[in-house]
Amino acid sequence: MKRILLSILALTIPFLTFAQETTEKGLDQKIDEGFKPVSDFFSNVIFFEVFDGAPFVIILLVLSALFFTIYFGFPNVRYFAKAINVVRGKYDDVEGHGIEGKPEVNVVDGDIRDTIRDESKEGEVSHFQALATAVSGTVGNGNIAGVALAIALGGPGATFWMIVCGLLGMSTKFVECTLGVQYRDVGEDGTVYGGPMYYLSKGLKEKGFVWLGKITAVLFAIFCIGGSFGGGNAAQSNQATIVLKDMFGLESTGAGFWIGIVLAILVGIIIIGGIKRIASVTEKVVPFMAVMYILACLYIIFSNFSFVDDAIGLIVSEAFNPKAIGVGGIIGVLLVGFKRAAFSNEAGAGSASIAHSAVKTKYSASEGLVALLEPFIDTVVICTMTALVIIIFNSGGAFQYGGDGSGAVLIDGASYEGAGITQMAFAKYIPYSNVFLTIAVVLFAVSTMISWSYYGLQSWKFLFGRGKAADLTYKFLFLTFVIIGAAASMNSIWAFSDAMIFAMVFPNMVGLFFLFPVVKKQLVRYFDAIKASGK
Repeated sequence: MKRILLSILALTIPFLTFAQETTEKGLDQKIDEGFKPVSDFFSNVIFFEVFDGAPFVIILLVLSALFFTIYFGFPNVRYFAKAINVVRGKYDDVEGHGIEGKPEVNVVDGDIRDTIRDESKEGEVSHFQALATAVSGTVGNGNIAGVALAIALGGPGATFWMIVCGLLGMSTKFVECTLGVQYRDVGEDGTVYGGPMYYLSKGLKEKGFVWLGKITAVLFAIFCIGGSFGGGNAAQSNQATIVLKDMFGLESTGAGFWIGIVLAILVGIIIIGGIKRIASVTEKVVPFMAVMYILACLYIIFSNFSFVDDAIGLIVSEAFNPKAIGVGGIIGVLLVGFKRAAFSNEAGAGSASIAHSAVKTKYSASEGLVALLEPFIDTVVICTMTALVIIIFNSGGAFQYGGDGSGAVLIDGASYEGAGITQMAFAKYIPYSNVFLTIAVVLFAVSTMISWSYYGLQSWKFLFGRGKAADLTYKFLFLTFVIIGAAASMNSIWAFSDAMIFAMVFPNMVGLFFLFPVVKKQLVRYFDAIKASGK
């Protein structure tokens, strides 16, 4: 495997250098110009404003999360300890195997079967291992690039609203992942198909709303495919391209296209060729890189501990009195924070329930409790770490919050955006960290693309059937967006990605509001089983 990786690296570097020297200047710009109208169209449609510049989808997400938090009696606080007990296996003997009336859960179908198995096979993997796998999958460019974008646009105050969104999102994640298990579709061979497509179609049919269930399920599947092309793909290749161009000094405006080609080949080998050996290496390396990233953040924070209280003070004060130019006051910084937090932890979008639906348990609420911890770890803890690193880095005025309003900022006369800002913050305190962060961003990007290819493929199967021709068609389109994401500008790509991720909120929320009483019933049922066991 080492020889294979070294061979790929050896072939890639001269290829990228060649691309820099020979690619027609302006290729990336032409792709961006062609993609920008598409991006703008979807962004304007999804983020339509209702009052004071606030998009309706953000209001829907916030109020829904608040409603679920209150209705379930603040599960993000009350059940936090219970969720940890579920994760550490205290109630394993209570859960048993399978849902009554359904066959035992086998491995999920798809090219990342082994990855999903880590979250689904209670008999082989503990709840702790399942959560560790899930968190290692969510710790990625949303934490690295997304946080940097939030602070660049909204200043330190955006961090406060990211934390609030993470806390409220715990309740939403609990509801949707419980439903994902409750209404999953288990085939005769034990293969699991789950997610909002199924709890919308099956759950609403159960409530007597057959056509509403069918329509919303189809809409969600369409939007999820778009989300897999955008936030789960193009945004990832975009950030990987930014750090690779910085690392190798690729200034050509066509370099992004060729980097995208290389990334598409690497991802294609895994999702089309199904080379499990490469996928298994990624599964082991990504959690390691996630741990290293967290340790690096902690090192910078504790090395500058005297600045931490000032950074926290800025986070709180500028949440209500933002100074970032062009952010649009409190509403503006709130929207920036909520956008980036929702993009990072996906609470409310419903995508997480696709993976969690394969868990082996007869109590659907148990997996909802496990999923409840993810937004806390991903957004409240890790995103805050990244934010503190960037705010500490900027304590000397390295860049101006707000920049030009595009998310790019000037540092030492050069323009940086997204992961590039985080990279500069790391470089100030940790020697050669640019190499580490580049590798981390690329690995996180590839692992996220692989995971989202599964989400999108499940939605594609729901719409077009489960044949091989349909699979290959989806995967070809998916790889095309790897190239588009690498070549287009960050502004266009993230606008499209946000639109696709947030579009999933609309049909998903229909299901959550119709079916949340089912979640309450399943939660009581699970707690009754725990009490009956004497634990």
